[in-house]
Parts: sequence; C-alpha cells; structure tokens
Amino acid sequence: MSGVGARSAYLGWLAQALRRPTGAPDLSVQGDLVLGYATGYDAADIAPFVRSLRSVFSGPAALVVDPRDDVRALLEEAGVEAVAPPCVDGWSPHPVMQRFAAFDHFLSQRPGVRGVLITDVRDVVFQAPPFEPSPTRLQVFVEADQPLGRHAFNMKYLTALAGADVARQLAAAPCLCVGTVMGPREAMMRFCRLVLTLAATPRSEIGGAFGADQAACNLAAHLGLMEMDVVPNYGRVATLGLTPADGLGLVDGRIVNPDGTRSPIVHQYDRHPALLQAVHARWGQGYPARRRERPRTSGDRLNRLRESLRRRLPELR
Repeated sequence: MSGVGARSAYLGWLAQALRRPTGAPDLSVQGDLVLGYATGYDAADIAPFVRSLRSVFSGPAALVVDPRDDVRALLEEAGVEAVAPPCVDGWSPHPVMQRFAAFDHFLSQRPGVRGVLITDVRDVVFQAPPFEPSPTRLQVFVEADQPLGRHAFNMKYLTALAGADVARQLAAAPCLCVGTVMGPREAMMRFCRLVLTLAATPRSEIGGAFGADQAACNLAAHLGLMEMDVVPNYGRVATLGLTPADGLGLVDGRIVNPDGTRSPIVHQYDRHPALLQAVHARWGQGYPARRRERPRTSGDRLNRLRESLRRRLPELR
C-alpha cells in the first residue's frame, strides 16, 4: 500500500512521547505512589495539596514541576520528589496531555511502585490515606450525577476526538473525570499510553488540546478498551465541581459530601468559595489566597484564538 502517511504536530510530538527512556531503573521508590503534574504553578498554588497529603500519607510522592526555588523548597521540606518536565523538540500539546507522557516515563523507570494515583494538583486536597485499600485494578471516578450527554464540555471534546456518532452513542454513559485515576503501576502505564494514542485520532492538533484528555478517558472506559472499574462519586474520591454547594458541608475543617461521608481525596473543591477559603485557612498558611481563575490579558486571549484556529484548520481542508 502506498500513499502519504497521516501528519500533524500532535503525531510528531506523540512519536517522541512514546519512546521509552533509557538508563538504569530507579529502585528507590517502593510501594504506593502519588504522582501529579504541576507545571505553571508556584508554591502558593500547590501548598494545600502537598501539606494535606503529608498529613495523611508518608509514602512516595512526586510532582512534575517547573524549576522554581519556592516550589523546590516546599517539596523538599515535605519529602516530595521534584521531577523535571520531559524535554521534547518542537511543538508540544497542552499540559493536560503532556502529563500522560511524563507519568508513563516516570513509572517505566520505577519498577518498585505498586499502586499509583495520578492526579491534578492545584484543586486537590487529602482528608485520609488515599491507598486504603491499595487498588488491584485501574479505577476511574464518576464526577457527576448526570450522564455525559448533559455536559456540553464533555460532548464537545468527545465529538472532536471520535466524531458525532460515537459521542451520541456514549451520551447516556456516566461522566468520568480524568483528574484523578488510580491503579496498579502496569495498568496505569497502559492507561497513559492509551489516552495519548486515542488523542491521535483527528488529523489536526485537537488531540493536544485541553479537554482531549477527558474525552480519551471516557472513550477508553465506555468502549471497554482496557479493564477498569468505574467508581461512583463520593467514595475514595469526591469530585465536587458539579455538586450543588448547598449539599456540601464542613466538619472540623474537613469537607463533608452530600451523603454525609468524607472522602479521602477531594477534587475541584475550589469551585465553591466557602470550601476554597476553608482549605486555604487549613493548608495555605504563609501563602496568599488564590482565586481559581486569574484574569486573562488581551495577549492571552489572542494566543488562545490562534491556537484554536491552528488546531482546527487541518480538519477543515
């Protein structure tokens, strides 16, 4: 068969991202691991994550971070490994996609890891040991009572990644959040590579956009592309971005779910101002309180428009 192979900036990046790192394995990391991606943040952004984690978990933890002195000092004090972002030539996707390559590379070099939580950082806090019990299969977590079809953001990127027909077929499926995923090391590495590969489906760079990670996660789960357990909300993980504020509470500084339980891992608490204030008061001492969304400059908006057009142009040809 002859012809011109598919080309896009994302595919060129993916070829580099899927290469296995060389060098001797690191046997110093043993047991269950918390692994996050925190580029673009300063110490004030990640202090609640780090401090709350270390209040309930003394095992291995690592964050991919920028080379900032304040961040390095915070991580060193907490005994959290600071990992440099992967070095890739040329175009790179949004950090939400870059992280899966970084996670896969990190885990491939650490065969002593048992279970692993890959997680967002800025909007996550811990309230109890996260690995009780340690997972035996990959776990993905529901983020809302409503199905995918009720959420425009998820349907937008499902449609962009897999087409309108597939998106409609999955509209009744649970809405899963890729911001927290847990499982055995080998399963997590397969999951990371699957997300990266599913995002290569379009000819354009849409696979490297914010939101492509969420769509790929839901595709992997709901199409049965690898074995995983779909875990209801408010169990091991509480994802609160779509939870009505009047159903949430605070007891002794800990966030209480609508059913009266307290989850070990709380995600998207910052969507609720009262919870954001309480978390900062408990875990952000010494750092300025941060708004969830920071003002965008005209340059930011112009860059966003430019990238949006660049992603879509190949699909319009």
